[in-house]
Amino acid sequence: MKLHFTKMTGAGNDFVMIDNRDLSLSHVLTKEAIAHLCDRRFGIGGDGLIAVEPATADGEVRMRYYNSDGGEAEMCGNGARCFTAFVHHLSNGSVKQLRFETLAGIILGQVHADGSITVQLTTPQGMKLHVLSPDEQLPAPVHFVNTGVPHAVAFLDDVDHIDIMKLGAYLRYHKAFAPAGTNANFACVLSPQHLKLRTYERGVEGETLACGTGMTATALLHAELTGAPSPIQLDVAGGCTLAVSFEKTAPGHYSNITLTGPAVIVFEGIIYLPD
Repeated sequence: MKLHFTKMTGAGNDFVMIDNRDLSLSHVLTKEAIAHLCDRRFGIGGDGLIAVEPATADGEVRMRYYNSDGGEAEMCGNGARCFTAFVHHLSNGSVKQLRFETLAGIILGQVHADGSITVQLTTPQGMKLHVLSPDEQLPAPVHFVNTGVPHAVAFLDDVDHIDIMKLGAYLRYHKAFAPAGTNANFACVLSPQHLKLRTYERGVEGETLACGTGMTATALLHAELTGAPSPIQLDVAGGCTLAVSFEKTAPGHYSNITLTGPAVIVFEGIIYLPD
């Protein structure tokens, strides 16, 4: 069958966007079909697929997010920004503020006049410092927080020359994060409120050019470790700089967390799904 799609990118984190507001495509979006659509050689290509569906509870619409392997995940920070921009596009520009459902909870999105997108994220859970001590594999302590999805973060002197596939898989499958596993982030501090970040994503099983929940996790853990104030800027592998803002309410607890950065449509088209 023919499937209309929109391709979007949020700071290099790219997604296949599907309009499923009438639920007519639900039977089509199987795990195998999603993996095919996200395949960069035989499909459209993307770090994940995002579908717009009707709200089931408190939101105006619902965001369904799938990793490139076809497995559904709780949410995605850059995906949430692309989702906001996509709904804005579907409304012919009339929707500039959006309240939408995810498996991680309600997300608030806003479209700014310059085209940048801000999303207010759910409250992070389970922040833990020094979950892992430095070892032969990774010579830095590892910290953890769930910002809608689980993230492990290590702060290094340099991230340009690391073997991210090796280190990322090491944390992704470490027994400390079993059975669900974790996303893995490696950051270096450029200044007290400016970080550089690389992320290995669970479900993608490789490096992505940006990860919104990873940026958020890294910024909050940096603030917790150093006392750095809001906002914190992060340079990502896609070449963009994004900003994480927050309020610290108590040690290890943060609220009013927002992520701001670009989210743009790359192209639209029709793809023929295999039988």
